[in-house]
Amino acid sequence: MTVDGFHGQQLFSAGFVQDPYPVYAGLRKSEPVYKTRFPDGQQGWLVTGYAEAEAALKEPRFIKDFSKLYGGSMDGMSVFTQNMLFSDPPDHRRLRGLAQKAFTPRVIEGMKERIEEITENLLDDMAQKEEINLIDDFAFPLPIIVICEILGVPSEDRDKFRIWSNSLIEGSSGEPGVSVYQHMNDFIGYLGEWFSKTRQEPKDDLISKLIEAEEAGDRLTEKELYGVVTLLIVAGHETTVNLIGNSFLNLLQHPEQKEKLSRNPELIDGALEESLRFDGPVEFSTSRWVLEQFSFAGKDIKRGELVVVALNAANRDQAKFSEAEVFDIEREKSPHLAFGTGIHHCLGAPLARLEGKIAVSRLLERFPDLELRVPVTELEWRPGMIVRGVKEIPLLNLKR
Repeated sequence: MTVDGFHGQQLFSAGFVQDPYPVYAGLRKSEPVYKTRFPDGQQGWLVTGYAEAEAALKEPRFIKDFSKLYGGSMDGMSVFTQNMLFSDPPDHRRLRGLAQKAFTPRVIEGMKERIEEITENLLDDMAQKEEINLIDDFAFPLPIIVICEILGVPSEDRDKFRIWSNSLIEGSSGEPGVSVYQHMNDFIGYLGEWFSKTRQEPKDDLISKLIEAEEAGDRLTEKELYGVVTLLIVAGHETTVNLIGNSFLNLLQHPEQKEKLSRNPELIDGALEESLRFDGPVEFSTSRWVLEQFSFAGKDIKRGELVVVALNAANRDQAKFSEAEVFDIEREKSPHLAFGTGIHHCLGAPLARLEGKIAVSRLLERFPDLELRVPVTELEWRPGMIVRGVKEIPLLNLKR
């Protein structure tokens, strides 16, 4: 649908996917909580203002478990939704607590050396190439190797996970004649075989620990095991792929900031947080559903309605961030919502930040003169209603 006053721009159109921020600015000014029709045909509320977004993410009457309202599964893929992302208290606390063990500060800090080693190996491979695709050569393999090692997945299967993850995130198989459900069935089959093997030969990895919890009988069901593992595999690398890609793309588009970071590598933390705010890797929150009718931000919100928060829109709100449209790596500490807030704040945020910090700083140090091989306007942004990131970042290695 076309939004009045937005220069004829259409929500969720190809032009919007390329650059949604003018539309977001108009929405924040006129209707920060806006009734619209989403790409899948559902009607619901799109939240774009920062104050409204923060409130929505913390509002207990906006629930994540669809079945509490309508029963069953919304899309027939319930095996993938039995996890903390799609649950409410008290189940949420139990499920999150199981996965939390893999993301404690001590565990994350202990992974730093291994992340640095993987990063250097990937950069060594890139140094041999004249033309680089930052996504395929670096931004994707780094986090998928890390999450595979945490979970105990064979790293040689990481390309399979990329295919399956893309299908889940984008709602499309990306292959002519192949349905999303075929990919999901392949994914389920793989997980089932993997779980069976792990039960017979448990190791010191997160999957073995989760299976032990499942077999205890009162902490994790079989469906929850599938759901939690799927979430960790998908979310465990998707966010970081786009964090690395978007961060470096932001620097390429703002050469004065890139030069500043090159001269002052100690600014990497601020640069990463500014990238998360300015063009974050997760554009929209996952769906929330209205448990009971009430007034929210001046709107009459009815039971059963869909609510989606545009995280990247909230992070450009001038009411919250001074000069919000400016990319400034020396911006003061930013309360951005790139990882959400409230009980569903991203579990893997500390790991994503560590990987992003190491990846971007070492990439800039090793390859200070990388240049885009095509205009930014020719980059293809990924479809779907969750992530924001480009499919490829073709670069020219001028120092080879």
